[in-house]
Parts: sequence; C-alpha cells; structure tokens
Amino acid sequence: MFATLLSTLVGSSCSEAQSDDKALKGKKKKDKDKTAADGELVPGLQKVGSMDNVMESSGLARANTAGTFYTFADAGNEPILYKVDMTGRLLERSQLPFSNVDWESIAQDDKGTLFITDAGNNNSSRRDLAVYRLNPGTSETTKIKFAYADQKAFPPGKKDRNFDCEASLWHAGKLYLFTKDRAQQTTSKVYTMPDQPGQQTARLLTSLSIPGEVTDANLSPDGKRLALLGREELFILEGSDLASALKATPRHFSLKGAGQTEGLVFFDDQTLMISTEEGTLYQYKIPQ
Repeated sequence: MFATLLSTLVGSSCSEAQSDDKALKGKKKKDKDKTAADGELVPGLQKVGSMDNVMESSGLARANTAGTFYTFADAGNEPILYKVDMTGRLLERSQLPFSNVDWESIAQDDKGTLFITDAGNNNSSRRDLAVYRLNPGTSETTKIKFAYADQKAFPPGKKDRNFDCEASLWHAGKLYLFTKDRAQQTTSKVYTMPDQPGQQTARLLTSLSIPGEVTDANLSPDGKRLALLGREELFILEGSDLASALKATPRHFSLKGAGQTEGLVFFDDQTLMISTEEGTLYQYKIPQ
C-alpha cells in the first residue's frame, strides 16, 4: 500500500589564487563550473535543475501533471518514489511496499501505469528479477517476476555477463528490457515480455550494436525515435515505429561532462529530460 504522500518544498566557490599558476588553474576551474551551471557542456544540453532531496537518481518518467517527473534512488536506498518539477524541486514522496534490491529503470504505459524494474544484476547472478507495476493514484501494486529465456548459468562466464538490465520501456502491452553489457561493452540485448503480473519469461528479441553500457531507454511520443542513454553518451535510433527503429543504425551523441547519466524520458518528440546519479536535471534537444 502506498504511504501517505508527503509534499515537501526544497528550498563553490573557488578559493582565490595565491600565485599566477594557481590563478590560472582557478580560472580554468571557475570557467568549467560556469559552463556546467549554464548547461553549455555540449550543444543542445541545458542544465535546468538539481534534485537535492533525491540520492542517486537512477530512472526518470513523466508524472501525472505537466512538467513533473517521477524518479527514485539506486540500490540499497529506501523504496521511495519521488515526484519533482523541472527544476528538481521535490513535490511528493511515496513509500512503496516492496524492497529496493537494485531498482534501475522506470517505464510508463499509455494510461499512466508505472513499471519499476528491479533488475540491476552486475554479476548476472540474480534469480529474483522483478518489475513492480503500480498506479500512483491508487493503492494498487502488483509484481511481475521474470527470468531471461537464454540464461542458463548464474553467473555465466565473465565474457557472457550481459544480463544486467538498467533500461526499460513499455509499448503496446509489452515491456522491453535493454541490457547493460558489462562483459564486452559492445551489445545491448533487447528482451520483451507481457506487462502482466505473475511469472514471465523475457524472450530475446534482438541485439543492438552499442559501443557502451546502456543505462536507460525511452520511446518518443510519436513512436518513431528510440533513445538509449549511456554514461555521458546518447544513442538515437529512428524509424517509422519501434520495430523499424530497433533495426536502425544508432546515431551517437556525446554528453561528456554531464555526470553519471542514469535517467531518460522524452519531453516531446525532439527533446529529452535526463537525470544523473548526482541529481542534476538536463534538457537535451536532439540534433536534426
């Protein structure tokens, strides 16, 4: 059962150089800090806020009012769903009735139902993988237990450890899970399974050539653009629908300097909201 929502309002200086060399270093650092604060790290990336009351943001989804978002903390933190505005100001917090073993992603269907994926699996050894299905407006929560159809060893050999899922999305009654390739850092496997409670099997749909580790995924509102987030990088796959996007060659964009990028959701068809484990919120306009 949801606990009572608690509404909460949230709300460096560089030391002066003592020598010419120190002054130069200090100026460089101040310029770097100014750039980060102004959101000018890379073209199209703009810092819009900071979630000071959320530790280790690990996922991002649109909330039930315009301009607001849901997020949560990483493994070992309290099982709390946070609602924030576009500046990162904390609006609500909901204590959820299940443990946070290793929450890594949050997906959302077309009716507002949320799916929190508890499938962080660094060593590919977990057998208790789950997705929690919940409606923020009610006390309804259900559990989807799942296993990967092609995993036979727990853990497999080191070169085959590609069963860590930190990215998910919902589409047309199915959940899509994207793995984080900790073994080779070359391939994100894509699994699908029904979005219904009970024991499910995640079946391998395809594999994507991604030179990095996928930390979140989202589909644009028009269904034509798939975004995969990595650590300080972004991959965009485009097509007429999700099926064709999954066959497209990824476009790669650097987000260098943004921090440990973990959460991703489309704001509109061309614009993304991105959160970092450090609590920063960015808007990113996808280049044409």
